[in-house]
Amino acid sequence: MNEHDAIIHVVDDDDAMRRSLIYLLDSAGWRTQDYASGRAFLERYDGHLPGCLVLDVMMPLMGGMEVQQTLVERGVGLPIIFLSAYGDLPMAVAAMKRGAVDFLEKPCKDHVLLDAVGRAVRESIRQCQERQKALAAQQRLALLTARELEVVECLAAGDCNKTIARKLAISEKTVQAHRQHAMEKLAVHSTAEIARLLMWAQGASK
Repeated sequence: MNEHDAIIHVVDDDDAMRRSLIYLLDSAGWRTQDYASGRAFLERYDGHLPGCLVLDVMMPLMGGMEVQQTLVERGVGLPIIFLSAYGDLPMAVAAMKRGAVDFLEKPCKDHVLLDAVGRAVRESIRQCQERQKALAAQQRLALLTARELEVVECLAAGDCNKTIARKLAISEKTVQAHRQHAMEKLAVHSTAEIARLLMWAQGASK
């Protein structure tokens, strides 16, 4: 997964502005998709590829802030670059608090927008890689029995076999057996690797 896989989504109800943005982004080598409204974008976006959203703030029916809120509610982390014809500081602050990468005032210089897009795409790729890593970790942990999972969680917390045996009301020999089976299933060789795997898996549920 790299920047060549990314798609830059441009949402603006102004046809001339939208065409201008698409021309700039295409000229810079980005893959693009454009939409005349926030609703059109939300209906078509599937979230499978990295990229970013260049989003106009003021649009009829559904403004950019509403589009952002909908994405937040859906749990979609697509990085957003807002474009606004008005320097509205409270709106910019609200957008950034909800995770926007940038809030640029129209008209903005080409290099400023392209720099923002580059940062947003790199962040999107990082997020996608983290999600893939997290889901892979969850799949590996799903191989464990309920008791084996309890044991590895205790190991990740730094507990020794004796402490785990006391916590789970089982013998140390049984703890050792569960520990060995779990490490074989997870293909790990240390408690540090177990802790890292659990940390990655927890990231998938965020």
